[in-house]
Amino acid sequence: MFRPRDSHDLRLLDTTLTISPIARVRWLHDVFGNSVAIARFGDTHTADTLVFESAFRVKHYPVPLEHLDLDTDARRYPFFNPAGEAPDLAPYAARQYPDPDGAISAWARGFLSKDGTADTLALLNAMNGAIHRDFAYVRRAEDGTNPPARTLSEHSGTCRDYALLMMEAVRCLGFAARFVTGYLYDETRLGDSMLLGGGETHAWLQVYLPGAGWVEFDPTNAIAAGRNLIRVAVARDPAQAIPLSGSYYGSSNDALSMDVRVTVSAETVFA
Repeated sequence: MFRPRDSHDLRLLDTTLTISPIARVRWLHDVFGNSVAIARFGDTHTADTLVFESAFRVKHYPVPLEHLDLDTDARRYPFFNPAGEAPDLAPYAARQYPDPDGAISAWARGFLSKDGTADTLALLNAMNGAIHRDFAYVRRAEDGTNPPARTLSEHSGTCRDYALLMMEAVRCLGFAARFVTGYLYDETRLGDSMLLGGGETHAWLQVYLPGAGWVEFDPTNAIAAGRNLIRVAVARDPAQAIPLSGSYYGSSNDALSMDVRVTVSAETVFA
């Protein structure tokens, strides 16, 4: 999953995928509409290094959070999703992970007023900022995503852990949320990002808000509404949006390591 999702706010101008050794590649759309490249190699072909190089050019048109136009009924929490959309949103609103002692639910409700209401965008922004402010960001090379209850109890995690925690927290409140994988850039320091998660694949989430649609939140950096975020794939769960996965045949003592490099540059436009 390397190809960005082309849309009105993220226009894909061109893209290339180079694989070494040479592979047979076919493309498909998964159940979420993500572009997935399937690479297969010859049965007799051997190599000591496997390289995937993805390059693309995009134009990004993020909408600032303050310019989002939510339906009148959705501007204050709680609200109901439109009846025609509720069945389609139900899988994204259903909680996916255990919360045996109710810690995630209690933490999520801590962002509400005493009467259980809140300004919708202020609520989501507060939760987004609290994870960024109160949790310790750690890089972890191991596969998988920590369960949200563990991330909350340890107050630390990776970008994908943060995204999953906020997904489950807003689901406690009845919001529909989905996982996003992609790339992060900092326009003030392109190529040498100061944002957490820059220079590698990144993860965040989207929350569905009637009138505005899927709105992006990055709790790792307290970013809202998509600025600095180039999305590649969306999914109901992080396990469904792994950027690179596969298998190989070789000796059991072969060294296994992976080096990931993400470089972003800005094009100069001349009038």
